[in-house]
Amino acid sequence: MSTTAPPPEDWLLEVNNLSCGYGGDSVVKDVSFALSHGDIGCLLGPSGCGKSTILRALAGFLPLTGGEIRLESQAISLPGRTLPPEKRRIGMVFQDYALFPHLTIADNVGFGLRNMAKAERRQKVMELLNVVHLQDLADNYPHELSGGQQQRVALARALAPEPTLILLDEPFSNLDADLRRRLSLDVREILKTLGISAILVTHDQQEAFAMCDQVAVLRDGRIQQWDVPYNLYHEPANRFVASFVGQGGFIPGKALGPDTIDSELGVIHGNRAYRWSPGTLLDVLIRPDDIVHDPDSDLQPKVVEKTFAGTSTLYRFRCSEDTEFEALFRSHLDFHLGEHVPVRVEADHLIAFERTA
Repeated sequence: MSTTAPPPEDWLLEVNNLSCGYGGDSVVKDVSFALSHGDIGCLLGPSGCGKSTILRALAGFLPLTGGEIRLESQAISLPGRTLPPEKRRIGMVFQDYALFPHLTIADNVGFGLRNMAKAERRQKVMELLNVVHLQDLADNYPHELSGGQQQRVALARALAPEPTLILLDEPFSNLDADLRRRLSLDVREILKTLGISAILVTHDQQEAFAMCDQVAVLRDGRIQQWDVPYNLYHEPANRFVASFVGQGGFIPGKALGPDTIDSELGVIHGNRAYRWSPGTLLDVLIRPDDIVHDPDSDLQPKVVEKTFAGTSTLYRFRCSEDTEFEALFRSHLDFHLGEHVPVRVEADHLIAFERTA
């Protein structure tokens, strides 16, 4: 597993060999990662991979069957001992916002500040509403706000008690795609400005990469790779991560040397040396950005599918029954179904795995 864990003195959150589940069934197994002060981490994976289970354990809603969770060096969860959620200084933003419909926006944000004097509480609430750009809606009610505005209220409410860590449980999943992108960047900026660390749960890769400093890719309750987004895309630890992160597909190839592969797309030279013997059969990952249009190329696969996306067009090419791949070209290059297009491979990061079947 590739990891870029921070040095121990910088850790805010440490998760060591965490195991937990429901009704005696283990859902999460031996999960370990660490998060620095001020960083935003992400639990990314398909449905049922265990990411929400880990979040519940972090929040204190789920006991551990193995391992430990430490926050600022204090053990907050161990098998048989769980610090109650209200004593963890951990804030939570839920998928459905969970706002109180009968309270104004200001009263929602100040709900966890009832021990403060009224004037002090109002000042704190208005400061937070200013941070999330909703100061003019303090006296409105939740039903009068858009989905994106309600989500920002939920964030302000979670920030009000000044938590050490914020947990975000698929917070943008009820919003349309464009609003999700904009709001995820807004939330990142707010957290970074305040220096608050966070853990985001999502199945949306674009959201994870845009918002987070470190990302854990999960499968079947185990972390496959905990790394920065760039490394997950360009240096995946295993075939699952390579397939799950980004676009692309595998084509057959054969090793000519530790960093050279022969394929139907020609000889591909890599950026790193593998431990293959010459002749080893491989599966080579080709991403859409690995293919460039080259009028002088002898390689001319056939267009079998195209998807226009405004500034770019995603093409699917076929060389043979065993070899199909995708390419992303600027939309001014307009090719037609059935047309043979001259292309070449320009893979700055060579990703390949030994064929197992």
